[in-house]
Amino acid sequence: MEANHPHRPGCLRRHIALAARRQIHSLPRSVKKLILWDIDGTLIVSHGAGFRAMERALTQRFGLQCDMRTIDWAGRTDSWIAAEVLRVVGLPVTPQNVHDYLEAYLATLPLELGAGRPGQVLPGILELLETIRQRPDAVQGLLTGNLERGAKLKLTHFNVWHYFAFGAYADDSPLRNDLGPHALRRAREKHAAEFAPANTFIIGDTPHDIECGRVIGAKTIAVATGKYRVAELAAHQPTAVFPDFADTAAFLRVIDAS
Repeated sequence: MEANHPHRPGCLRRHIALAARRQIHSLPRSVKKLILWDIDGTLIVSHGAGFRAMERALTQRFGLQCDMRTIDWAGRTDSWIAAEVLRVVGLPVTPQNVHDYLEAYLATLPLELGAGRPGQVLPGILELLETIRQRPDAVQGLLTGNLERGAKLKLTHFNVWHYFAFGAYADDSPLRNDLGPHALRRAREKHAAEFAPANTFIIGDTPHDIECGRVIGAKTIAVATGKYRVAELAAHQPTAVFPDFADTAAFLRVIDAS
C-alpha cells in the first residue's frame, strides 16, 4: 500500500482540517466580556404596559379577570406568569392555554405600550449600550423573562432593540434560572468565542437576576430602578449594586475589574 504523502490532495485536506480544529480549540476561553441585560426595570420602564396587556389578554381570550397585584412577577418569565395567572383564576395550566394566553398578550402589548403614561429608557442606559457596542473587548445580549417577540416589541418601541443580536428568553424556559446556559450558547455561536464566568455579567433589577447569574457562576450587577431598593438587592450579594446607571464610568469600572 502506498503511504500518504503530505503534499498529496487527500492528505493536505486532512492536514488543513486538523489545523483548523486545533485553532478553534486553542481559542482562549475568555476572549471577550459578555454583558447580559434584563429589560423591564433595568433597561426601560413601561409604566405597567406589560401588566395591563396581561390583564386585557386574560379577559379577551378567556373572559376572566385577575388582580395582577396578587402575582409576584418581578423577575419572573412571561411563561411562568401566564401559568400562574391561569392557576389563580382556576383554568387548567395546559400548554395550549398558556400558548393562547401569551399569543393574546403579544397582540395586546403594542396597544398598551402606546397608551397611558409614556415609558422611558432608564438613566445612563443609552450611554452604556453605545459605549459597550463600540468596545472591541465586549459583547452584549439579553437575558430576560420576556418572550423574544415581547422583548422586540418593547425595545423597538424605545429604539434600543438594535443593540442586541442574541439573547435568552421566556421561550427557552419558564424558569429564569434555566436561561443562563441558553444565553451563553447563543453568545458562543454568534461570536465564535467562549465566555468564562469571570468575564460574564448578568445585569438586572431583582434578586432573581442575581440568582440566575450565580447559577452559571457569572458576576452580577444589580440596579435599584425597579421594585427593589439598593439595600434589598445588596442583601443578595451581587458583585455590585447601583441606585441607577447614570454613572457610566462606575459601571465600566466594575466590568473592567475582572
